[in-house]
Amino acid sequence: MSRFASEPHPLPIGIGERAQAYCPPRWLRSGHVQSVWPSLFRRVTLAAPVSEVIKTADDDELHLDWYRQGGRRLAVLCHGLEGHSRRPYIRGLARALLRTGWDVLAWNFRSCGGVMNRQPRFYHSGATEDLGRIISHGLEQDYQSLALAGFSMGGNLSLLYLGEQGSDLDPRIRGAVTFSVPCDLAGSADMLARPSRRIYMQRFLRDLHVKMSEKARLFPDLIDVSGFESIRNFHQFDDRYTAPLHGFKSAADYWARCSALGQLRSISVPALMVNAADDPFLSSSCFPESRQLLGKNVILETPKWGGHVGFVEHARDGYYWSERRAVAFLEQLA
Repeated sequence: MSRFASEPHPLPIGIGERAQAYCPPRWLRSGHVQSVWPSLFRRVTLAAPVSEVIKTADDDELHLDWYRQGGRRLAVLCHGLEGHSRRPYIRGLARALLRTGWDVLAWNFRSCGGVMNRQPRFYHSGATEDLGRIISHGLEQDYQSLALAGFSMGGNLSLLYLGEQGSDLDPRIRGAVTFSVPCDLAGSADMLARPSRRIYMQRFLRDLHVKMSEKARLFPDLIDVSGFESIRNFHQFDDRYTAPLHGFKSAADYWARCSALGQLRSISVPALMVNAADDPFLSSSCFPESRQLLGKNVILETPKWGGHVGFVEHARDGYYWSERRAVAFLEQLA
C-alpha cells in the first residue's frame, strides 16, 4: 500500500450528487470572498512529493512534484498566475485524485516555485511547449492514460495545448478539467484593470516586481525595472515585459495568440471548463455559450457562485466542490 493510500484522509464523498451543483453557505455567496478565502485559511495535509528537475530544449529547467503510488493513470496539474505546485488548490486536487487511484504530477512554470529559471524569458499563458515537455516526460513513465487539470492561467494553458494539438493529440491523453479559465486574455486583463479589482492587481504586480527585479539583476542588458512602480495593469506589464521577452509584438498580440478561446473548437477529447458567474477576474467573453466557439468536446459549466479558484466547502471530509467535480469528470474518462 502506498503512503498516500494509507493516509487517513477519506475518499471524496458525494461524487455523484454533490459534484453536480455547487451551493455554498450564504456568507460565501460572494465572488470576492470565494477568491481570497482559500489563500488565507485553507491548509491541505498531504505527504511530501518527490521532486524532480528536467531540462528544456533551450537549456532551462522545469521543477516537478511527483505523487506516485503505482497507478496506471497520470493527472498533470497546472497552477495559476504567480502560483506554484504546492498551493492549496493544487494539493487539494492532488489529494482527491490520489485517493481515487491516480498518480499526480504537479509542475511549476518557469520562475515559479521559489527557483528562478535560467533564461531571460519566464512563463506566459501560451507556453504550450513547456506543458508539452511535461506531458512527454510523464508519458515516458509508461502510464496507460493521462489527463490534464488546470486552474486559471493553467486552465487556459491546458485548453490551448489541447486545441493546438487537435487530432494529432497523443491517444493516451484522455481529456482535461479546468477551473476559473481566462480563456479570453484581453477580456480578463480589462476586468483586472478596473478600479474595483485593484487589490488583486496590486498583489500580482508586487510579486511580479520582485521577480522582474531578479531578472534584471541576471540580465541587465535585456531587462530594466526602473519606473516599475508606474505600472498599474496587465496592459502595461505585458507590453513592457511579457510580449518582448517571449516574441510577441505587443500585449494585444500576446493575448490574441495565446487565448484558448479561439482553439476550443479544435479540442478532440472531452474537456470541462468551470467558470463561476461571480468570478471577478473573468469578462463575459470568458463564458462562450455557442457550440461554434466551444466545439463538440468542450463542456462549459457556470455555477452561480465560486469566485476565482474558490468553490469553497466546509465539508467533514475536507474537500472543496471543485475537487469533487474534477474527480467525477475525470473518472468518466478512465
